[in-house]
Amino acid sequence: MGVAGNTGQTNEKEKGKNMNTAYLNSTLRQLRDQQVRFAPRDKKLEQVNRAEKLLAELDPKRDYTYEYLCYRITDYRPEASPKLTMRGEEAQHDLRLFVEDVSESAEVRAEEAGEQVHTVEELSKMFNVSTKTISRWREQGLVSRRFIFDGRRKRVGFLHSSVNRFVKQNKQRVQRGTGFSQVSDEEKGDMVDRARRMAQAGGCPSEIARRVARHLNRSVETVRYTLRQFDKENPTLAVFPDMTGVLTDDAKRRIYQQFRRGESVEVLARRHCRTRTTVYRIVNELRARQIMELPLDFIPNDSFSKANIEKKILSPMPVVAASTKKTRGPAGLPPYLASLYEVPLLTREQEYHLFRKFNYLKFRAGKIRAKIDPAQARTADMNEIERLYEEAVQVKNQIVQANLRLVVSIAKRHINGSEDFFGLVSDGNMSLIRAAEKFDFARGNKFSTYASWAIMKNFARSIPEEFKQRDRFRATPEELFTAHQDERTDQIGQEAAQALRERQVEKILASLDDREKQIITSRFGLDHTVEPLTLKEVGGEMGVTKERIRQIESRAMNKLRQAAAEEHIEVPE
Repeated sequence: MGVAGNTGQTNEKEKGKNMNTAYLNSTLRQLRDQQVRFAPRDKKLEQVNRAEKLLAELDPKRDYTYEYLCYRITDYRPEASPKLTMRGEEAQHDLRLFVEDVSESAEVRAEEAGEQVHTVEELSKMFNVSTKTISRWREQGLVSRRFIFDGRRKRVGFLHSSVNRFVKQNKQRVQRGTGFSQVSDEEKGDMVDRARRMAQAGGCPSEIARRVARHLNRSVETVRYTLRQFDKENPTLAVFPDMTGVLTDDAKRRIYQQFRRGESVEVLARRHCRTRTTVYRIVNELRARQIMELPLDFIPNDSFSKANIEKKILSPMPVVAASTKKTRGPAGLPPYLASLYEVPLLTREQEYHLFRKFNYLKFRAGKIRAKIDPAQARTADMNEIERLYEEAVQVKNQIVQANLRLVVSIAKRHINGSEDFFGLVSDGNMSLIRAAEKFDFARGNKFSTYASWAIMKNFARSIPEEFKQRDRFRATPEELFTAHQDERTDQIGQEAAQALRERQVEKILASLDDREKQIITSRFGLDHTVEPLTLKEVGGEMGVTKERIRQIESRAMNKLRQAAAEEHIEVPE
């Protein structure tokens, strides 16, 4: 009996059933699916009892293997169980849902349970608490099952033994609930005064509510509700004027950026006075928002929809003996140009393979993204989309690096005394990257032909007069490149000038804060290991809109001009 693998089919079979969807661990949910679908009724009842017994024994702070949990519930060790461990707190949460779901599928009548079964309403009267309190107790460990009441209706019920077990393990919690009485105006005033003093000392709402509740012998929920109502009715006298209500987009972005920098959820919850659940929700929300903005446009191809094609498309690039030879570059080239000759050119077969793989990866990522709800995106789906996108970027970089020599070759034909050769190469590289995104590999053309047209078209726009003249009186690439060598400084002079420019740039960048520096570095490609990014791409990385990036960039450029003026650094207009 193995773990069920196709949750899509399971969901179809469960259509119409009131199954829980809030499992924290997908493997325990799959075990639930398997038992609901295949286990005989008597086995279901046996496993429900075993799961409830196990639930009471788990230590929330310990880790447990899935193999151990599965054995305790089903009395068998899965042959191919994943090497998975989970926290006791997580296992308790999911086992409570497991008991409820599997008991529902067993369709047990309340009178057949072998002991008294209490409904939510009956427990509410028994302990003199609200039905909401009973719902909270369920989340805190009160095990519920589903029974058939009155011969036809399925409802949540509680075995008398389960209730006694919960009461025994949670005496103080139950006593607070049963001792509940209406909060008087005097007590409300006391709550507000105590909470205000703690808030002025720097406390967070959740911690303040717990401390006030302990002092006044009230439930945390009662204190939290009282303070929330007071703030709502008295906004000018609110205890927590800035720490409650809906988080702004800027606050969410700060939390997300701090999380991406390695801050733990617990630290962020304390720092921003929010619950851990809220922090997790914000992280997922902004991560999903970034994923929805990923550039996943692709060139479609009929082969993408064929069965069993994935393995072929994602296989390693074909190795051709001739392509492994490195071309030796001309002597005396600058380091950047010399490094281009270290990358072998692609054969037609390799080029076709890489372009097909590049577009297929984005096709796959786009299909998954089209099915997700940004407000409730699953972590597994987001992980898969990001993995596919990162792999697609790596493939594109491989294509671009193998064609950088093409940009240099075309730039050599467009250079004159007034043009910056490396500036032309930089512009040409951007055109090459855009061409890789738009190239239709299925038409049978060489990418170099398409890319050459795109690069020359860009040069024609940027230097139209020179392009027209050079088009009429064009010498060979070698003649053009050689003819201008004497007009430029020597290699040592060029490298010294470049080193000076880098020092100057680093010096004025120090005038920016971390966020401004990151934006300027990303936008202008100052980190030579990555490509320059658009406003939208930088915004996606930092979790803000492209308009906000433009505003920060404009402010940063003004700072840089001022810093350059103070350092007497000449800035080109």
